[in-house]
Amino acid sequence: MPRWAGPLAVKAAVFITVMCCALAALLGVLVHVSVTNQTVGQARDLALDQLAEATAAYEAGDTLRRGAAVDPPELPGALRELAVAGNRATMAAEYRGRPAMWAAGPVRGGRALAVTVDYAQGRRTIDGLDRAIVWSSALAIGATLLVGAFAVTRVTRRLRATATVARRISAGDLDARVGDPRAADPTRPQDEVAAVAAALDSMAASLQGKLRAEQRFTADVAHELRTPLTGLHAAAELLPPGRPTELVRDRVAALRTLTEDLLEISRLDTGRERLEVDAEELGALARRVVGASGTDTEVRVVRDARVETDRRRLERVLGNLVGNAHRHGRAPVVLTVDGPVITVRDHGDGYPEYLLVHGPQRFRTEGGAKGHGLGLTIARGQAEVLGARLAFTNPADGGAAAVLTLPRRP
Repeated sequence: MPRWAGPLAVKAAVFITVMCCALAALLGVLVHVSVTNQTVGQARDLALDQLAEATAAYEAGDTLRRGAAVDPPELPGALRELAVAGNRATMAAEYRGRPAMWAAGPVRGGRALAVTVDYAQGRRTIDGLDRAIVWSSALAIGATLLVGAFAVTRVTRRLRATATVARRISAGDLDARVGDPRAADPTRPQDEVAAVAAALDSMAASLQGKLRAEQRFTADVAHELRTPLTGLHAAAELLPPGRPTELVRDRVAALRTLTEDLLEISRLDTGRERLEVDAEELGALARRVVGASGTDTEVRVVRDARVETDRRRLERVLGNLVGNAHRHGRAPVVLTVDGPVITVRDHGDGYPEYLLVHGPQRFRTEGGAKGHGLGLTIARGQAEVLGARLAFTNPADGGAAAVLTLPRRP
């Protein structure tokens, strides 16, 4: 079907209408031809019988019956030529303004004897039949279209529900299920839509199970690492000063940071985080974040705003974005506050393609970048807790930009 045909329901309606019209036209033509042939054949046989009687009376010298005449002026020219040539023929034509069946044959002197049979009743029968065919076809097409549209709408409604659940799953709602009653009841006949719904539910359940197993593994690993890391950190502090001690302490600090990040991700995965909301000036908060990061980041306040938010979580999001911009991008790094919209922009090579399409993913980096992919993952998770929207883009003039849009709370 062409693109202009529209959604599935419209395509089905067009297909049903076309098929009904074609079937009605075919049946109408067959009935019309059959009845017309029968009616015309009866009129022709009657006209030929009367022509035979009139010819016998004319040859016997008797008076011709009414409707019979020799060379009548109303006789069609084509029929006259056939009769003069020695043939007997019939033709449906007009006689005194009424439909008539003409029959003509040769008589002595090269003349034509013709008779007429009233054909008005046969014409009315054919016209009435044609009208009945048109009206019955229209009613049949309308009824079939309504029934077909109802049946197709039920299927498309189930398909739309399945598509909605699929979009919810792709957005992260792994508890979403289609729950098609046909798929739940094996005794009912299964159709393709039920099979798709059952496959989608099965996929969501499997994906949810694997994700929860991954989350449990992350949380367990992070918790198990905390105890030995605490002892390792204490032991590192007891080492004598020197270059090896600095290297050990640096690696222990990196490992502690990684463990804390894993613990934070596991808490975000549980979905039990609660906000501690207070009024905050975004311009002042942005300056505090940049000052605490110890980086050379420019702060631009285009339009300051006072919002109700969780200060600790917002500082965590902005700190991760600024740190990521310095770690993986290039200077200058600019943090811009424009009302409830905060943008962190660097001038490096930009975000990788997978991140723009699918968002940040833990333990995934590309293009030779160092790190574990946890900073942006935590930033996105904390932004979701704040009810904010975090988007990642690569501006046309180069670099990478993370745009955080905070919600307006009364």
